[in-house]
Amino acid sequence: MSNEKAQHDGSFEFEQPCPIRDVLDRIGDQWSLLVLEALEIQTLRFNELAREIGDISKQMLSRTLKRLEQDGFILRTIYPEVPPRVEYQLTGLGRSFLVPMQTLIVWADSNHHAICNARVHYARNGK
Repeated sequence: MSNEKAQHDGSFEFEQPCPIRDVLDRIGDQWSLLVLEALEIQTLRFNELAREIGDISKQMLSRTLKRLEQDGFILRTIYPEVPPRVEYQLTGLGRSFLVPMQTLIVWADSNHHAICNARVHYARNGK
């Protein structure tokens, strides 16, 4: 699903005019950050990515890779071999996202215990 509509003059009208919501909706799903993190160090093939991430289905990995490619975060390269070899790597845009992504990962790791405690407290107080 595209997030923009082509106009007659070749420009685009965005369906989601808020850039924050638009970007977070796309990379804030369950798998995108894990895929980007896995590609941080090296170019990987589909099955290597699946092993690296672990509990992702092949269908969900395929869907996530297509969306990340559509948004310009990753590059998919097909090599004309038999059988065809397909590799995924971060683009410049994907690499530029690693800094804020790592900040978010560190914050989440540092605060996960406090968040879990807050959930328990909330559940106990019946709110």
